[in-house]
Amino acid sequence: MASLVARAKNLGKRVIGQPEDPVPVVSVKDWVSNISSNPKRDALRYVESLFPIVGWITRYNFGWLYGDVVAGLTVGIVVVPQSMSYAQIATLPTQYGLYSAFVGVLIYCLFATSKDVSIGPVAVMSLTVSRIIAHVNEHHPDVWPGPQIATTVAFICGFIVLCIGLLRLGWLVEFIPAPAVSGFMTGSAINIVAGQVPGLLGETGFDTRAATYKVIINCFKFLPVTKLDAAFGITGLVSLYLIRIVCDQLSKRYPRRQRLFFFLSVFRNAFVIVVLTIASWLYCRHRRSKSGKYPIKILQTVPRGFQHVGPPVIDSELISAMAGELPVATIILLLEHIAISKSFGRLNGYKINPNQELIAIGVTNTVGTVFGAYPATGSFSRSALKSKSGVRTPAAGILTAIVVIVALYGLTPAFFWIPSAGLSAVVIHAVADLVASPRQVYAFWRVSPLEFIIWLAAVLVTVFTTIENGIYTSICASLALLLVRIAHPRGYFLGKVTLHAEKDSAVREVFVPLVQRPGVLHPSVKVEPPSPGVIVYRFEESALYPNISLLNDALVDYVKTHMRRGKDMTQVRMSDRPWNDPGPKPGRDENAENLAKPVLHAIVLDFSGVSHVDTTAVQALIDTRNEVERWADKAVEFHFATILSPWIRRALIAGGFGTGAPSSHAPTEIALVVPYRGGRTLPEKKKVADVEAIEEITEESEGPIVPEDTPFFHFDLVSAVRAAEAGLSQNGSERSSRSSLQKGHPVTSETTDVVAQ
Repeated sequence: MASLVARAKNLGKRVIGQPEDPVPVVSVKDWVSNISSNPKRDALRYVESLFPIVGWITRYNFGWLYGDVVAGLTVGIVVVPQSMSYAQIATLPTQYGLYSAFVGVLIYCLFATSKDVSIGPVAVMSLTVSRIIAHVNEHHPDVWPGPQIATTVAFICGFIVLCIGLLRLGWLVEFIPAPAVSGFMTGSAINIVAGQVPGLLGETGFDTRAATYKVIINCFKFLPVTKLDAAFGITGLVSLYLIRIVCDQLSKRYPRRQRLFFFLSVFRNAFVIVVLTIASWLYCRHRRSKSGKYPIKILQTVPRGFQHVGPPVIDSELISAMAGELPVATIILLLEHIAISKSFGRLNGYKINPNQELIAIGVTNTVGTVFGAYPATGSFSRSALKSKSGVRTPAAGILTAIVVIVALYGLTPAFFWIPSAGLSAVVIHAVADLVASPRQVYAFWRVSPLEFIIWLAAVLVTVFTTIENGIYTSICASLALLLVRIAHPRGYFLGKVTLHAEKDSAVREVFVPLVQRPGVLHPSVKVEPPSPGVIVYRFEESALYPNISLLNDALVDYVKTHMRRGKDMTQVRMSDRPWNDPGPKPGRDENAENLAKPVLHAIVLDFSGVSHVDTTAVQALIDTRNEVERWADKAVEFHFATILSPWIRRALIAGGFGTGAPSSHAPTEIALVVPYRGGRTLPEKKKVADVEAIEEITEESEGPIVPEDTPFFHFDLVSAVRAAEAGLSQNGSERSSRSSLQKGHPVTSETTDVVAQ
């Protein structure tokens, strides 16, 4: 029975093509064991990571308390007028902004990994909610009220983001680069500011949520019908900027009182709203018309406390009606928050956990629907204020929540007289800071002109169409650029530069591109090509199916241009030539030109920039080996340098590389599309050990750096090139013939031009 099982195993190995004496490689079992050595411990750590507050609450002290109280109260004074203003952008009653502000700052502190970020209503998300409400009402008029639509958006988007965080898929956010986020934020800020100008001036009669350029044009057209609201709005906006500028200047002039002027500047929002509210009350209280209207637009009645606490009403038909708008809302929800939290983490010297931040945002919005809140995410202006106020822990959000509660239950009668134009001034003042500065835009251009184009495209599309189109444009353009960079990576043929130390006689060899790039090397540095018959090539990207054909083309074209053809084609009749080989032009001595070139001996591939190799890449390397050996009419050594991934080593061994076995024993196809069972006609070559590897074994008593069964894999590029060049001495007759032919045949400018290609 045992012999029968052994025969079955051997038959199965022959069927699948497993080698009889396989080289030891990494296995799937190794990969699985590396995922988790102790699953129970990792599961407990995962649960603990869901509640970061457990890690610091036991160390809370009075020193932290002082900073948190100051920061929490400061942010609370700002968030009250801002949240009411943003609720107006969302076309919701102002109390819903306060609901979102309360839940955001309170729930977030339990799950946060950032001490600086303040969660609540933001301008971009509010504008998106208003567009979703308008979209639903356009297709289903008067079916669902605006608050229900807004809370449904918060619940669905929060649940999606929560799932992304729980599944640890936060790395998906990394596919959207900083210039794309900045472009979308800049375009959105311009859009919001333009939409608030009519409210600032009291203009009516046109759609303030149309394309930004249309709103700007209409603002100028309707200037003759500006109302008294402009007096309150412009006065408030000018006062906000004037207070900030004066406080900044006084801070520079009197550094010792810098903190005092900082807090005076912080209170400008509350101060301006209070003054405008008093002015509105004094002017409007005796000027109510018979129809109940006032000379200017004011908030009027704001319900006291939480009026809509209860389970959220989730209608499946409503979800279907807004399904097309949910992806944009979800992207804004997570993208803006992650960008802000990372920014303040870098600024204050700590690192956030993106997955945990997504969990915090998801829980905040999901739980917020119980209180009637609409979507909330990280606010840049309030987070900057919180950071500058000296916040010490996320617990500062509790103090902010207390301020919001006080406003909801104690100040709502005073909210009656707040002028809407004053809230528009607060929005414009806060959102204008989101527009990228010229210095920042120029930095994008200096670092990467292509990413600057993405930034510009995001801004223009947002301004001339919608925020949704701007988001999709920035994301799609960024992904397209990423795919282009993967599909068209850089690759260089390398030469050697010998470095001599000034203080001692140490000599070091480095390999750089044969064709010098501007600004990389000093113009006087001379790059020596490798020994005749040896090619050194560096591929600066993972070898994957979109790009591996470039490596094949580069190597095969270089070999056919610079290396001797093994077969004398002058003895081959035109009828026997391949259809794609036109033969020599009339008057040219093809054989003489061919004999003037070196005999190809080895190709050295620098894999220091390669982190992954797929099946198509291995097949392309096999095709490259077959093509160059067919051209040279002999076996060609393939050396690989700096392979640090065991999975790359495994893949190359599967393709017949690294072991020194003759190519006739290697597979001709590893990615079979159409099976081909033809034979090989190349001469067999015995398995040889790498000369350099032998030297390493004899010199090091502890054994070689790389395994002995793969002598053509090398730890660094220098040893790989030395091994390839050392093999030249084994063919003395070829070397002497090559030396005599190459006298008077230096590397010309024509050669380097071909290399550059």
